[in-house]
Amino acid sequence: MCRKRIGQRKYLYCFLAGLTMILPFGCSSLQQGRLSGDIQNAEELYARGDFEGGLKANQNIMSLCEKKPPCEQALFNMGLIYASNNYVKKDYRKSMAMFQRVVREYPQSPLVPQARTWIGVLAVIERSKDIDIEIERTKKKLAR
Repeated sequence: MCRKRIGQRKYLYCFLAGLTMILPFGCSSLQQGRLSGDIQNAEELYARGDFEGGLKANQNIMSLCEKKPPCEQALFNMGLIYASNNYVKKDYRKSMAMFQRVVREYPQSPLVPQARTWIGVLAVIERSKDIDIEIERTKKKLAR
């Protein structure tokens, strides 16, 4: 006579409990998918020669990814942009700093070997610039 009522509320509560447990993982994967699309967009901007657009897109990714993938890809892309000969505002020191961050902050990333190679190449370029400057100074001193 006094049986418990088993209604549809029970199923609703189970559904809501399951949804609350799954929702954080779902949002995380949705954001990862969005960031992957953003990385692709940033790479396309770079390929088209829109360096400023590529930098902004990669900086936006950096602000959203919270030191998780694809942050290392965004850093690497910014390093490539700053090292590009076609970029009017190229800056080898900034580029090296980006690659060094990839190596330091993401040591398990598959981009680390490439980043190390870029660091070596850019270091040679910077040293050769310093040598050229020193040669010019010496020439000026000898010309006096």
